[in-house]
Amino acid sequence: MTNKERMLNGKLYLASDPELLAAFRQNRSMLEEFNQTSFRDGKRRGYILRAMFKKSGKYLHIEPPFYCDYGVNISVGDGFYANVGCVILDVCEVNIGSNVFLGPRVILTTASNPIDCEVRNTQLEYGLPINIGNDVFIGAGTIVNPGVTIHDDVIVGSGAVVTHDLESHAVYAGNPAKKIRDISDEERAYWKEEADAYRKEMEK
Repeated sequence: MTNKERMLNGKLYLASDPELLAAFRQNRSMLEEFNQTSFRDGKRRGYILRAMFKKSGKYLHIEPPFYCDYGVNISVGDGFYANVGCVILDVCEVNIGSNVFLGPRVILTTASNPIDCEVRNTQLEYGLPINIGNDVFIGAGTIVNPGVTIHDDVIVGSGAVVTHDLESHAVYAGNPAKKIRDISDEERAYWKEEADAYRKEMEK
């Protein structure tokens, strides 16, 4: 396998491989343009992101500054929003569903390094994919580690460090992130009532 194939398959690889360096530099050029766009130029931002990512749905919005390694390993569904300072290290695939919202300074990192220092010092590294389902909110300053899956309908509290898979319909927080509670029917009803009240007030 090539270094690129090894990288995408979770095996040790060298990031200094010419093919990977060329892809990295191309992405850096696109990121530089994206991060220098005016806030008035939303169409240009959207065009750059769609050209950068492997797959993107409707209503894609990321606030600069934004950083990623390659871009081509990132797939996002409809209604994706990331606030300022988002970092996605996509040496492996990052698959994100629909209606996912990231707070400021969220880090999704598929990249990792060998525990053995002698191997690590040879510049060999590896990665594991990250998968995020639909209807997920990830709070400010959260770090999602390599190999993690976050299932549908999950809230992750600010500053969490996610080291293991998170199951659906629950709230998680802490370092390492742990389940705080399920999302209850009472909570859902409360927020639906609040939303209805808001809409009625705005219609007056």
